[in-house]
Amino acid sequence: MPTAFSRSMRSLAVERFSPTLVGLLLATALLGGWITWFLLSRVAVYVVTQTARLEVDRAAHPVETPVAGRIIMTRLVVGQEVRTGEVLLELEAEAQRLQREEQQVRRAALAAQHTARRRESAAEEAAWHGERQAAQSALDEARARHREAVVAVRAAEEEAEFYTRLQVRGLAAQLDLVRTKNAVQKHRATADTLRLAISRSQGDQHTRERDRLARLERFKREIVQLEGDMATATATVERLEYDLEQRRVRAPVAGRLGEVAALRLGALVREGDRLGVILPPSALKIVADFPPSTALGHLQAHQPARLRLAGFPWAQYGSLAATVTSVAHEPRDGQIRVELSLTPDPHAAVPLQHGLPGTVEVEIERVAPVTLVLRAVGKRLGPLTSVFDARASRRAAP
Repeated sequence: MPTAFSRSMRSLAVERFSPTLVGLLLATALLGGWITWFLLSRVAVYVVTQTARLEVDRAAHPVETPVAGRIIMTRLVVGQEVRTGEVLLELEAEAQRLQREEQQVRRAALAAQHTARRRESAAEEAAWHGERQAAQSALDEARARHREAVVAVRAAEEEAEFYTRLQVRGLAAQLDLVRTKNAVQKHRATADTLRLAISRSQGDQHTRERDRLARLERFKREIVQLEGDMATATATVERLEYDLEQRRVRAPVAGRLGEVAALRLGALVREGDRLGVILPPSALKIVADFPPSTALGHLQAHQPARLRLAGFPWAQYGSLAATVTSVAHEPRDGQIRVELSLTPDPHAAVPLQHGLPGTVEVEIERVAPVTLVLRAVGKRLGPLTSVFDARASRRAAP
């Protein structure tokens, strides 16, 4: 009987303590697992900003008016595809166009006068060379006749001297002597006349050459003046053409008009007015602004990120994967600019386009949960430590 009772008591003890032991074992296992996770696992740490937006990879090009004027033609339509150099807007330029035509007519007239003066100068120079040759030939002929006359004078003098000797001997008649002396005087007069004619011809030739040279110099001055006037007219035409071109607003790059101003024909625009923005065809990128305290020292290239677009609930449309490409080193307007590249996703349900705002989450590190707890405790105790340090300093002060 005692033996049976002791067995019953042991059975009752086993049945009483078995659930408790199981509970203790489960609690110990859970606690061990949590401690292991708390100490050894890694969780992602993110920095988040809500000031993010999609932008084209290439900078958008503004369309501005280079000069003031009145609109006479516009092709600015939002979403329109444009080519480089295509005329998007034209300003009134009738006055400049009339001035250009006037200068073109003046330049044509000056060109005709210039051609005529050059021809006259060439003809004058040719006539001068021909006249010099003719005068030289005439002068050579006159000199030849003069030499012939000099020879005749010498012959007449020799004949007269011969008759003088004969007349002294009584062998020649007085009439023959007189005739020969008259012949000498005649030939001398002829030689003097030819010599004077040579001198006169040389003087006339020099005078004509000076006149020719003066006319040639006048033609050269007129040609130079006409060339200067033509250059001035050409420069004026080019300036007016530049002014006309300034009144045609052309597309600086090819792309799509993402923004245009409300304009109508006949409206006045001022110099530098922004008429629209051209978005060149390029890939999209993410531009985000982070506070310096969370960006500097934490964000760097190649870090993974996610973009959630505003207006497209992420539970329905999901988020877009991205990667940090560059981080600014200096703040601008109190923010650090960070650029991220989108990871291509052919199944994305969001129609991506320039200007869409959103929220960016960047994974900066993976740490154990205990590290996060210690950081939080450190932030909590930081102000208290400062207060205690200040009190200790005041007590230590004499």
